[in-house]
Amino acid sequence: MRPRAEAETVKVLLIDDDPTYRKLIRQHLMTAFDAPVVVDYAPGVEGRLPSEFWGAGYDAVLLDHAPAKGAGLDWLSDGRARPLFPPVIYMLGKPDETVAAEALGRGALGTIAKSRIDHRQLAQLLRDAEVQQRRALAAFRLSPAAENAYKFGHTVIKGVRCIRALATSAISTVYLAESEREARLVVLKLLRQVPDSHDRGSTFDRFLQEYEIIRQIHHPNVVQIYELGVADDHAFILMEYFASGDLRARMRRGIVPLDALKILRQMAAALGAIHGAGVLHRDLKPGNVMMRADGTIALIDFGLAKQLSLDAEITATGEIFGTPYYMSPEQGHGREVDSRSDVYSLGVIFYEMLTGKKPFLAPTPMAVIYKHSHAPIPALPEDLASWQFLLEKLLAKEPADRYQSGADICAAIDQLLGDDHTIRLAPRQASASPSPSSAPGPAASSPLPAPTASPVPSASPAASASPAQSPAPASSAPPGAPAADAPPPPRAPEASAAPPSPDASAAPDASAAPDAPPTPAVPPSTTTP
Repeated sequence: MRPRAEAETVKVLLIDDDPTYRKLIRQHLMTAFDAPVVVDYAPGVEGRLPSEFWGAGYDAVLLDHAPAKGAGLDWLSDGRARPLFPPVIYMLGKPDETVAAEALGRGALGTIAKSRIDHRQLAQLLRDAEVQQRRALAAFRLSPAAENAYKFGHTVIKGVRCIRALATSAISTVYLAESEREARLVVLKLLRQVPDSHDRGSTFDRFLQEYEIIRQIHHPNVVQIYELGVADDHAFILMEYFASGDLRARMRRGIVPLDALKILRQMAAALGAIHGAGVLHRDLKPGNVMMRADGTIALIDFGLAKQLSLDAEITATGEIFGTPYYMSPEQGHGREVDSRSDVYSLGVIFYEMLTGKKPFLAPTPMAVIYKHSHAPIPALPEDLASWQFLLEKLLAKEPADRYQSGADICAAIDQLLGDDHTIRLAPRQASASPSPSSAPGPAASSPLPAPTASPVPSASPAASASPAQSPAPASSAPPGAPAADAPPPPRAPEASAAPPSPDASAAPDASAAPDAPPTPAVPPSTTTP
């Protein structure tokens, strides 16, 4: 083997449904290169590559001749038709000169036979692909087309290609983009506020600081943030994109109780990680719970833009921000909140997942806030009555009567789930809908993980996501991306007399947005640096 004077690496997208063969290819690359990055893509699980994906961040693509979704030659033609798509090494099942010639005719850099891999040939093809792709990228970056490709409004962010705007507000604009460094589709949130050098304690600085905290939280149920930076005096954030949409779209299709319980547990685990970093979410709602293709969830939007809104739109103290349907009683009345306010919001979402409706409805936001503080906790349907105790502990009017942490919620759910994740029914409660004063006392607190690239063993890179939203009219953003921030609703004064106007069972959901069919979030499903 020739000596290598400096570290040699390559970044490869491996499109193949066979995990055994993907492992074999990885071993070849680990032998040939110092620090290869191999990203697995299984067509049988993830479908076709998203149409917006160019793959410019990869040096090469290894493509199986018989992917589960369509013919390999069709995949080859589709890829080569995309601008800046990496050179393709076409993998035949066994030597076949006819198919190899057709693959070369459709633009493949070379072919190899899976039945008899020539290690030297594979390594040389990958080195040739790397040189070819880097030359193509360098030429593109010097072309007039690059400036438009990397432009977000009037701001240029090199290495990030703008695909389209998803949502906008007075505070920020949210885009679907592709990051060359991350080699995946991402969400880019561009803040409109320009930092003031004379105000180091500004909301701008606090926004960046809090997002920096979230970026350092490595937990599978927290949105992954890839980059935080400033371009042309405007801060931007690159984060995970979720092509499968959000929880509200998932609820419209119906959720079986066991799945609702599992989603609740994931949300609680995420809250444990967030609260452990000293961050309160403050705006939990189905639109801020994103769904991945594998069924896992990720929380987005940590109240950061709402801090920007607070300075821009509110002058008095004690104001509220959040979505009234999901607000805790203390948040709704502008009192001090802590992590237990987020626990209450989980309870509202849990009830909605189980029943398809919100626990408290009224014609106005103020009336909804009043009900959070005064109306009895609703009873679950008869077949779910054994879970009433869990709901009451989440929706207790007083913070001291709720679960005190995400870990407490996880522990309670684990008692309901068997080792095989089947439901263990809890004892029936004496009253299906007890008054707030009869809620169980606080449970003992107990201490309570981010898909990132790791050496050799596979790890799941996240697909991408979105930043903060405030209560606002239905956003035009598609389910795969965050809506832009919106200013907070008016403060609700402390209720003191009779309740406001009666229920309106058809009260609109401020977070509703149209569904979109699930599509692959981004090519990376397994990364192996």
